[in-house]
Amino acid sequence: MRMRIAVRSTVVRIDVRFFSQEAFKAPDNAPRAAANEQWLDHLKKSKRNTRIGSSLTGNHEELIDDGQQSNTFPIKVLSTPPESHYIDVESSLANFTSMKYLGTFNKHKHRQGNFADVRMIKCRSGGGGEGAVSFFRDAGRSIGPPDGGDGGDGGSIYVQAVEGLNSLSKLRTTYIAEDGSNGGADQLDGARGKDMLITVPVGTVIRWCMDPKSTRDFIQKQRLSSGNQSSVRPILNKSMIKLQCRGRFELDPIPRSIQLFRDAYRPGEGWIFKGKDEAYHNDKDWFTDLNKKVESYDIGLYNTELEEDKFPLFGLDLDKPTKKPICLLKGGKGGLGNMHFLTNLIRNPRFAKSGRAGLEQYFMLELKSIADLGLVGLPNAGKSTILNRISNARPRIGHWEFTTLTPTIGTIDLGLGEKSFTVADIPGIVKDASNDKGLGLEFLRHIERSKGWVFVISIANDDPLADLQILINELGGMEKATTKNVLVVCNKADIDLDKEHPISKFNKIANFCKEQGWDILPMSALKGENVDILIKKMAKCAQATDHFEVESST
Repeated sequence: MRMRIAVRSTVVRIDVRFFSQEAFKAPDNAPRAAANEQWLDHLKKSKRNTRIGSSLTGNHEELIDDGQQSNTFPIKVLSTPPESHYIDVESSLANFTSMKYLGTFNKHKHRQGNFADVRMIKCRSGGGGEGAVSFFRDAGRSIGPPDGGDGGDGGSIYVQAVEGLNSLSKLRTTYIAEDGSNGGADQLDGARGKDMLITVPVGTVIRWCMDPKSTRDFIQKQRLSSGNQSSVRPILNKSMIKLQCRGRFELDPIPRSIQLFRDAYRPGEGWIFKGKDEAYHNDKDWFTDLNKKVESYDIGLYNTELEEDKFPLFGLDLDKPTKKPICLLKGGKGGLGNMHFLTNLIRNPRFAKSGRAGLEQYFMLELKSIADLGLVGLPNAGKSTILNRISNARPRIGHWEFTTLTPTIGTIDLGLGEKSFTVADIPGIVKDASNDKGLGLEFLRHIERSKGWVFVISIANDDPLADLQILINELGGMEKATTKNVLVVCNKADIDLDKEHPISKFNKIANFCKEQGWDILPMSALKGENVDILIKKMAKCAQATDHFEVESST
């Protein structure tokens, strides 16, 4: 079964070869016939070196449910140049959406305070203004030469990572840049549309994503057709999305960026007529000849848009403060006024060009906290109590599961002259969390950048070694854990159980950690025992560049 969701209008593919940017640059406020004749002559010569590919009606992105799940992450290359103009790839829909924005399908609606680490925003750059149809007026003559100005360029959407922010909660849902103003008389160009700047915290990852409404409709159809009303995670994983991408250079077979397309007019179209209609002008040989020349100008604009309208396939990682804003969506180019179409043959051009349309896309922003260490444990293992003991953070503490519903970042100050470090406490992870059980792995992003992981397990549980295995498996297995510095903290070591002495349980875990080259420490966060030793070990784990050696614990 194949199902497609249309999200874009007709797209024209154009292959431009050996096309000089200077060839299609219109004269600036020079309505003399000689300058226009020279410009149009350049366009005519450049026309010989341009080739328009086949146009197609369809989408540059589509959802497909073919019952097959991709074994590669995150993409599968379907075709590469020169087989096609672009690199056709497919990937799981789960990589281009968020469970938090799927309406009634989302069961994880926990939120504390104003913290938000995932936001989906709609961005639209401004369209270019229309060129003006105007003629010079003066006493003694009824009509003078054309003096219609060009339309202003549309505003662009920019993003900048700044320090001092720690949440995405204050972001708006929609960011719309201003359209360019229309051109005016007396060769006056329209004003450029105002840009829109989005400020985000350092550590934000921006990814292109699907329209949430289209995704919800698609998932609902899949659930109705299959009669399955369970979790939508399997549907997201098996449903594939096709994208047209580009490499770093022409014929590069490695996809780097998603190609974005504008819903704009095709080359040779986009005329604005005043007085006589389009049918009248198309019957005139002089206009047909002019339109063929100006078509090269449109192709030049289209080629420039293809170079600018792209977004990194794997997202934009703002892990450092950006000195200059980064452009997400470029505004549309303004249309040409009728002053550019004055020639020796065309003395009274009553037509101008429309501005190019802007871009409208959805982006998903994920805040990945840049903490040195990540606290990982089952619910009610004592992570928040430990963080409360060692740092200036004050997380919520209780005796029920899932006390922590949002990540908490604590700073540990080692004193004068010592380097401090940060620790991230994420909600508890349960068995099968990777299959969307419990709170899932929604907050795993906050410890992905950490140098080390601190596994907190309760020695009071029946089988704490099995609890440690659950945490390791849910976080990607031993292969993922070996990439981090690991410290295992056996909390609640002061509790004496009848079934098995805590020392025996600790020895089992210690033998396992010794085989892996991990450090281990017993402690009681509630009574404050071994807190100083824990801080020293965590500092070493946070500052080490490689796995640190196992030390004997007291």
